[in-house]
Amino acid sequence: MGRRDCQPSQRACGRGDLRYRCRALTGSRDARSVEVEMAAGLPCGGAGHRILIENSEYWLRNYGDLAMLDVTVRRLQQRWPKARIGIMTESPALVSAYFPGAVGITVGDRDPWGSPRAAERLAAELGPAVVGPAAVAWLRARAWLLPRAIRARDRIRRMVGSRVAPPLSAGRTAQVARVLSTGGSGGVAVGTETVSRIVTRHPGAARAVREASLVLALGGGYLTDADIPQAGRALELLEYASDAGIPTAMVGQGLGPLRDPELRKQAARVLAKLPLIALRERRRGPALLDSLGVAPDVVTVTGDDAIELACDVRKHQVGTDIGVCLRIAEYSPVSRHAQDCVGVAIRRAATEFGALLVPLIIAETPGSPDRRTTLPLVRGSANAVAPVGGFVHPSVVAEQVTRCRVLVTGAYHLAVFALSHGIPVVGLTSTEYYDDKFLGLADMFGGGIRLIQLDDSHLGERLAVAIRDAWGEAETVRDALRTRADEQAAASRQAFERLFALLERTHVEHV
Repeated sequence: MGRRDCQPSQRACGRGDLRYRCRALTGSRDARSVEVEMAAGLPCGGAGHRILIENSEYWLRNYGDLAMLDVTVRRLQQRWPKARIGIMTESPALVSAYFPGAVGITVGDRDPWGSPRAAERLAAELGPAVVGPAAVAWLRARAWLLPRAIRARDRIRRMVGSRVAPPLSAGRTAQVARVLSTGGSGGVAVGTETVSRIVTRHPGAARAVREASLVLALGGGYLTDADIPQAGRALELLEYASDAGIPTAMVGQGLGPLRDPELRKQAARVLAKLPLIALRERRRGPALLDSLGVAPDVVTVTGDDAIELACDVRKHQVGTDIGVCLRIAEYSPVSRHAQDCVGVAIRRAATEFGALLVPLIIAETPGSPDRRTTLPLVRGSANAVAPVGGFVHPSVVAEQVTRCRVLVTGAYHLAVFALSHGIPVVGLTSTEYYDDKFLGLADMFGGGIRLIQLDDSHLGERLAVAIRDAWGEAETVRDALRTRADEQAAASRQAFERLFALLERTHVEHV
């Protein structure tokens, strides 16, 4: 795969002065000026360029993550309509179904930027509602079979007295390191240890990075002690890209808690190399990055990137229903007693206010099955409505939130959707991780969230009061919350302008 430095040509592309398009953002500008700048881009619309997105959830089963991904892909396509966009995933078919034209890339891909296969082209035509059930069934089957197959293989090898050969020889590792350090990845030497880890374990991701023009880590709350495997995976990929000389950045990040010594050490080493880190909150993130030695001029606070998607589906009228979602996961434990208390409180509130109960689903991953933990809360209530089906577009979930006057949720991105609509939130939490999520969100919106601890001995009483108070203030807080949402969406777009400039100042085409 060849690479060549691409110099902009106004005559060839008719795109105007690149100096205007690439200038760094300084000062404040209104949303219209940001939109005008986002219409600019690389010469020839970005043809020959590849943007790799480190997706925060590889199964594409979290509508909050999908909302951030949708906004990110749309912005990239608007800026660089002819660039190729690759999304790290375990299901290229689902990527094609949700984002026709994007490339789903797995960690084991042999040709990550190759032409879409027949199954992916068909998935793009059919859409996620059709493709999703079969795709996830395969992912679940593979997740069950793979560890058992590995154990069986190892037992057979032990029985015949063989030993497991290293996936990549020392000579091959050194060869790859030499390739990367002599122009194959931007002319910057990459440490042999990093090359060995990435190339042996995730060769598809490694090649995708080496052949990318820009690597972007999607927003999320994964750089935390609560998700060390995912945090380590993302940091490793970013370090590999940065050391290979590929422009690299992070957007929409919610950081911490981060106390694990090894994870902190890795984060300090990697994050200090990045030219742009956009945070979704300012309560914890900036101080944490400062403690890790990240330069302040690299950091900007924008709010959550999913806010823009929610703003796109706003309704003029105030909602009349009560939305509910209870997140139960390893990182968000909830006792049986607390589950019962939440169910009783929301059903009584619905009766008191003559409201319908709307079960809202944000995550459908094996570790965070919101549908399974939320539907029992409304079961048996005469006021309950049916939830949305599986494999919908994230805007469908965001639009369903608009029918609510109050939202009771243990899921962060439902709170993002609600506050962006101007709807007050009762946040359910049982861990510091979710305390930080909701308090950071409240700080960005100037309020709008009442935090309820799920291990409170007076949970039922406190939750009833919180719902009643939120119901009463719904019309009062609406405009202020919406204004804060608009401000954050504009700040997020401005951060993307800085991101675009990373590539547009000096860019490399793949031909």
